[in-house]
Amino acid sequence: MTRSRKKQVHLAAHFPGVNNTTVWSDPNSGSQTDFASFVHFAHTAERGLFDFLFLAEGLRLREHRGQIHDLDVVGRPDTFTVLNALAAVTTHLGLGGTINTTFNEPVEIAKQFASLDHLSGGRAAWNLVTSSDAFTGENFRRGGFLRPEQRYERAAEILEVAKKFWDSWASDAVRADQAAGVFVPDEAISPVDHRSELFQVSGRFGTPRSPQGYPVFLQSGDSDPGREFGAATADAIFSRHGTLEAGQAFFADLKGRMPRYGRHPDDLKILPAATFVLGDTPADAEERAAHVRRQQVGPQTAIAFLEQVWGRDLSAYDPDGPLPDVDPDPENVSITRGRVRHERDTVALARQWRELAESRNLSIRELIIETSARQSFIGTAAQVAEQIDSYVQADASDGFILVPHLTPGGLDEFVERVIPELQDRGSFRTEYTGRTLRDHLFQGDTPATRDLATRDLHHPLHPRESGLSAH
Repeated sequence: MTRSRKKQVHLAAHFPGVNNTTVWSDPNSGSQTDFASFVHFAHTAERGLFDFLFLAEGLRLREHRGQIHDLDVVGRPDTFTVLNALAAVTTHLGLGGTINTTFNEPVEIAKQFASLDHLSGGRAAWNLVTSSDAFTGENFRRGGFLRPEQRYERAAEILEVAKKFWDSWASDAVRADQAAGVFVPDEAISPVDHRSELFQVSGRFGTPRSPQGYPVFLQSGDSDPGREFGAATADAIFSRHGTLEAGQAFFADLKGRMPRYGRHPDDLKILPAATFVLGDTPADAEERAAHVRRQQVGPQTAIAFLEQVWGRDLSAYDPDGPLPDVDPDPENVSITRGRVRHERDTVALARQWRELAESRNLSIRELIIETSARQSFIGTAAQVAEQIDSYVQADASDGFILVPHLTPGGLDEFVERVIPELQDRGSFRTEYTGRTLRDHLFQGDTPATRDLATRDLHHPLHPRESGLSAH
């Protein structure tokens, strides 16, 4: 494929909070909850000219064999509180939050993201996630369990209703009138009336059109319904397909689904999660990477991960010994609760793990280190830049969401050493050129952004169409 110019690498950063990538025991690891940690991380990402940072979501403390999971005891501050505060100490960086569509209401989400978009000057992003986990649902009044198709039906309708609220203000001109203290007539704010089995919504929305119109939509579902939902609605996909071949297949599949929704493939950025380890030499980087993985997967963590697949108490087994000689219990899927399960056929997975362990003589801990690692870039700064660039130019991704292993300084070395290498390759910006997050991702010219502008211009209550005037 011939291009007139190199594809530009897009980078985002996942705050390394409650997850198995984070190394708690490292002496350089800091607080997961102090605001100073979020500020340090955001400032580093903005100094590196990243598109956005985003925060994960934790709606209930996970449990493993009835006990609180070790990775969750640190706690997790409220997403919107953190992002709104970061809006005050950053100027360009996008601010993304993971907000659940299963347990939230459309008007709440619409108001919260419109407010964040206003306070940040157009830098809000919404990572739409669903949940079918009844254990998590017990923390909510409605509770309950949704089948996969119901989860995405609810997510799609929440998005539909939220858009109705966001679209109900006539135009940016009316928003500007209100901000200037000019009277805004009732007709300028259309009432929202939505009736279905899921939602009965009626009323006027109290928050004006925000700078982006809609927040940037992020999505991470990998099932077939999840891919369809992403192809229809997402601006960016948080993918877990990290190898070159798997990335290319996912990239082609997702973007190939978009035309049937009237969308152009360039309207979607695919950003797999990735970790990185840098060294002064290739050997130094490999040594550091091995040390980090052993920090991430300690003996207890290795057994806990294996128990999630085996569905059994394996505490009597030596993590540095061979795999259990018993088969998994496929019915006991609740040994860990509150965690997303990507593998459904645990017996088949265990068979694959046995074959891998036997062929390479791996212990339990070594196997978990091998199988639980995210896509990792390991090498000198120049090598890592080359690896990232090669994935993007080969259409295996549009960039990456980096997940450092240390809080809050885990991104520092990457920004200081790898970003200049990417810039020298002509694959990464040397300055922010847009105002909003959507500008960062799409340089302000995509069908999606043009549709927003056209919709505003021809809205029946736009000043040009309705005769409303600012004076």
